[in-house]
Amino acid sequence: RRLNVRVNIELLSVSNPVHKKDLAVRLTDDTDPFFLYNLVISEEDFQSLKSQQGLLVDFSAFPQKFIDLLQQCIQEQNKDIPRFLLQLVSSAPALDHTPVSLNVVETNPFKHLTHLSLKFLPGTDAEIKKFLANCLKCLKEDKLMLEEKLKKTEEDLTRQLNYTQQSLSEKSRELDKLKNEWTSYTTALSNKHSQELTNEKERALQAQTQYQQQHEQQKKELENLHQKSIQQLQNRLSELEVINKDLTERRYKGDSTVRELKAKLSGLEDECQRAKQEVLSLRRENSTLDAECHEKEKLVNQLQTRVAVLEQEIKDKDQLVTRTKEVLDATQEQKVILEESTEEKQRHIEKLETTIKSLSAELLKANEIIKKLQGDLKTLMSKLKLKNTVTIQQEKLLAEKEEKLQKEQKESQEMGQCLRMKEQEVCKLQEQLESTIQKLEESKQLLKTNENVITWLNRQLSEVQMAKKLDSPASAHAGGRAAVSPLSMPDRPSFHSSGISHPISPLYAFQNFLEPTQGKNGNSQCPVSKAGTSTFFSQLLKQSRCSDPHTVPAAGHAANKENGEQLVLESKYFKKKDDSIPLRGLSQNTLNSEYLRPYLPAKAQPPPKAAGTPASAYFPG
Repeated sequence: RRLNVRVNIELLSVSNPVHKKDLAVRLTDDTDPFFLYNLVISEEDFQSLKSQQGLLVDFSAFPQKFIDLLQQCIQEQNKDIPRFLLQLVSSAPALDHTPVSLNVVETNPFKHLTHLSLKFLPGTDAEIKKFLANCLKCLKEDKLMLEEKLKKTEEDLTRQLNYTQQSLSEKSRELDKLKNEWTSYTTALSNKHSQELTNEKERALQAQTQYQQQHEQQKKELENLHQKSIQQLQNRLSELEVINKDLTERRYKGDSTVRELKAKLSGLEDECQRAKQEVLSLRRENSTLDAECHEKEKLVNQLQTRVAVLEQEIKDKDQLVTRTKEVLDATQEQKVILEESTEEKQRHIEKLETTIKSLSAELLKANEIIKKLQGDLKTLMSKLKLKNTVTIQQEKLLAEKEEKLQKEQKESQEMGQCLRMKEQEVCKLQEQLESTIQKLEESKQLLKTNENVITWLNRQLSEVQMAKKLDSPASAHAGGRAAVSPLSMPDRPSFHSSGISHPISPLYAFQNFLEPTQGKNGNSQCPVSKAGTSTFFSQLLKQSRCSDPHTVPAAGHAANKENGEQLVLESKYFKKKDDSIPLRGLSQNTLNSEYLRPYLPAKAQPPPKAAGTPASAYFPG
């Protein structure tokens, strides 16, 4: 059968009574808690195992090599034909508390090679109890951690659920209100568009009649031009026929001249071939003469070199004779000097012989002293050997302690790295927490501002509608100017110049409701944030473009008649933001009004309204 087994490898150091190192290997099964096999290998046991299985590794390197073999088995376990296998072999038919051997086997087509074979003993009742107790302790700690996490997540989720339910109920109310407003606005727009369609149809019929008249005139003009061009082309054709006749005559003359020239060319080609043959014969003669000339020049050069060499040899011999004479004179002088020096050296040798005899007697005495010193040296050497054996043992102990120190230092460095990693993770989590808290606060503020705006707008709209119901007879006699009521609420204007006599819908009042609030509060602005207003007016632009295409150019033209310059909002004020609430249903005239002055850039702001100018000048139909 096939099992997934957990292998734990530990190095145990025992200092009582002698410092030893033991390798403890434990086999367990996560599914079977009573599956426990242990193996403890000391340094002496490893030496016998090394000699039995022919291992080439020391005791210090054995644990790492064993781990490498296990990792190779793990890598190969999912393959159909694994290269490395772990075999757990027992003498009994089932694993019933009998010794077991663990084999690391390498498979190949020829043979199954066992790299390592270790014998494991089954765990006693005490060992199994101890192992189970450790497992239970770990599980309890994990359980406590998970319970704490579960409580925290449940609390967070309940808070989020309550918050979302509240926001959902508020949004549903707002949606119902907006739906009611939208239905009233769509009915007003459909009536308006039907009237505009009838006007456009009349204009289109007039334009069609004009285009037909123009087409007939153009047709007549084109016919006259076509006749003139035909006459011109006929005249040109007659001229080209005359030119063609002249060219044919010239062609015939050219053919006759070509024939004469071909006859002349054939005669010249024959003469050229003869001249080529003569040139070839002359070249052959010239090549033979050149070869003879080269050979003679070579002979002359050889003779000249021989003469030069002989002259040089004569000069060299003369120089040699002069040198040999000089050398002879010098040797004779040296001979005389050497004879004198030999006589002096013989005298010196006699003196040295006498000194040697005296030194030999002294050397005999020195040899006796050296023999005594050698005996002393032998005794000292034996003492030194004893000291060396002691120092070697001490050095071994020192080396083992240094290895322990290095291992502990490595462990401390690893722990320090783990700590740094954890600290970095904590810092990142804190930053994420802070960013999420900031976003939450911003979203809350935005929600509050949006709610304030919506309530304020609803209040203003209701006030406007009430004021319009009260002042409806007064607005009928106004004649084309929008008068402002004492309560600073705008009346509905009518436009006789454009041919529209019906009153504008209540939403038109939104263009003017900002003016009374500015008059009352001085420089106090609307509770909407600047980021919200930019997205708010971009939505208005899009809606007005889709719904009322004829009012856009008129508004821009009328608002800038006096100043002679076009007022346009910059593109950054029309960017859509996800956190804003779009308010639909307002025409583009609101963008050209002076009530948006606090939210426009300096170059896009309209001029201040002159005293006494009617409201219709800034809000044209």
